Amino acid sequence: MALQAHIAIGSPDGELIAASLRRPEAFAEIFERHFVAIHRYLARRIGRAAADDLASQTFTIAFERRGTFRAAETGAAGARPWLLGIATNLLCNQRRAEQRFIEIVARLAADAAPAALTPELEAESELAAALADLPADQRDVLVLYAWEELTYEEIACVLDVPVGTVRSRLSRARSQLRSSLTVHAPQHRTGAEDHEESR
Repeated sequence: MALQAHIAIGSPDGELIAASLRRPEAFAEIFERHFVAIHRYLARRIGRAAADDLASQTFTIAFERRGTFRAAETGAAGARPWLLGIATNLLCNQRRAEQRFIEIVARLAADAAPAALTPELEAESELAAALADLPADQRDVLVLYAWEELTYEEIACVLDVPVGTVRSRLSRARSQLRSSLTVHAPQHRTGAEDHEESR
């Protein structure tokens, strides 16, 4: 009750994290707010089973490093870019697993019987194959932009790189992805392109 009286339920992430330095239990609200989004991000990258462990690790590390959180650097997005940055760093140790997962999805089209190959499965498999061909740094930028819907500035915060680097990596990733998908399915549009046009 004392914690709730001091920190309102709707308090910004920065206030909750600051409060957790004195009252560690305040960090539980950060977990409740962001676990689903972080788990979803990781599951898209390495599969749901592996994401369970990495999501837990992400919040363990975040709790241990909560004193380093700077609310001014993440702005209105709160703790999500910071948490995604920790999750992305953990993925660096899981690159082989991520590559295998993407390749498995890409092979679904080849392994499925023609009648079982739905348009959705075919499109997902083609996209997975194209993503597997991207350099890791470009893939990170692309998925944070297209799937997590972060701004250039938020992605720069996640990856600890300049905004200009984010723009150039995204441009190269979209160009390569577009070329790869055009070879297999000229009519297919990437999530990054749809998201770009909606901004």
